[in-house]
Amino acid sequence: MADEDPIQLEIMLNRFRKLMAGLIRGEIARNAFQPWEIEILMDFQSCAVEPRRRTETLRQYQRAVERQMETGPGPPMTLSAFLQQKITRRPSMRYPPASVNRIASE
Repeated sequence: MADEDPIQLEIMLNRFRKLMAGLIRGEIARNAFQPWEIEILMDFQSCAVEPRRRTETLRQYQRAVERQMETGPGPPMTLSAFLQQKITRRPSMRYPPASVNRIASE
């Protein structure tokens, strides 16, 4: 499959959106999946997402994949890759910058 084919990318994005809708609802109403969808489902199952943040995290993940698919080839990134990017992109949310520690200790 040519990943850069716009029609194939659109089909892949639509399948991804349906998959996300099912995960957000908490039920998958299909029984036929593409290999990349199975990978996403298995990855989702292995990720420890807080139940109270699950819906919002999945919506953020869906928006990130939609941006990814607009700019490049598929298949969609996995949830674990998205969560890792979130942590790497915003390290200041977990650890204060060194300058804050320096000012506080002066």
